Amino acid sequence: MDKQTFNIPKISCGHCVNTIQTELGGLDGVLMVEGDAEKKEVTVEWDDPATREKIKAALEEINYPISES
Repeated sequence: MDKQTFNIPKISCGHCVNTIQTELGGLDGVLMVEGDAEKKEVTVEWDDPATREKIKAALEEINYPISES
């Protein structure tokens, strides 16, 4: 199992967090998604077949790209 917190600068409210939770929660292997609108962060816990790359791609697809800096 893997767990990582992603910085997502485009998060501006609870609705953004809910959208991300819904979309990532639908990916096979994603076990948990918790978001914090104030910190602009989302913590994701996953197992196979989910990967960091698949999570990153899903976030980009819904227009919430992660900040790599």
